[in-house]
Amino acid sequence: MTEWFSNLEFLSKIYWLVAIIGSLIFTVVMIMAFVGGDADDIGDIDADIDVDGAGFQFISFKNLVGFFTIFGWSGIACIDAGLSTPVTIVVSIISGLLMMVIMAALFYFISKLSDSGTLNYKNALDAVGEVYLPIGADRSKMGKVNVSVQGSMRELHALTDSLTELKTGTIIKVVDVTANGILIVDQTRKPIEPSRGNNEELPASKDRFIER
Repeated sequence: MTEWFSNLEFLSKIYWLVAIIGSLIFTVVMIMAFVGGDADDIGDIDADIDVDGAGFQFISFKNLVGFFTIFGWSGIACIDAGLSTPVTIVVSIISGLLMMVIMAALFYFISKLSDSGTLNYKNALDAVGEVYLPIGADRSKMGKVNVSVQGSMRELHALTDSLTELKTGTIIKVVDVTANGILIVDQTRKPIEPSRGNNEELPASKDRFIER
C-alpha cells in the first residue's frame, strides 16, 4: 500500500488524500445528521441564502465535506481517464460545487418537512372540540381539550373566560390563543343538521290530512 502510494504522481496523491479523508469525515457527518446530531457545530462557517423565509445553507461544514469528497473522487476518475491536469482540476471543482448544491437542497427540504410537522397553535383558532379535563370558570383552573389541529386530533391545555366551569364532554370553540400556546375556549353547540326523515314525512302527513 505504501509502495503504491509513493509511486503515484503528486497530483494523484493530493486527490487520493482528499478523497479518503473527505469520505471518512463525510460518513461521520451524515451519520450525525440523520441520528439527530448537529454536524455544523464542528465549524462556524455558515452562509445562509434566504429562500421563501427559510435558510438555504450553501456554505456549511457538511457541504464543504461533500465538496472535498466529490472533488477528490472525481479528480481520481479524471486522472484514470487520462484527462489533462487543467481539465481534471476544472471537472473536479465543478463536481464538488454540484455536490454542495445537492446537499444544501437536500437538507433544506428535510428542514421544510420538519417545520411542516411543527404545531402552530394559531391554527387552532375557531376549531371546535371537546373538554377532556374540566376547565375552571374565569381562568381559575387550567384544563385540557381535544381539538383537531393541522389535520390531527390533539390534547391541548385550555382556559376559559366563561363564568361557569366547563365540564368534561362540553363542546367548546377556540376563541383565542395565548403567547405561550394555551387555548382560550368558550362553550358552543354542535351544529344541528336537519333530519331528512322528518322532511320526507311532512308531505305525506299533509296529504293524509287533506284526504280526511
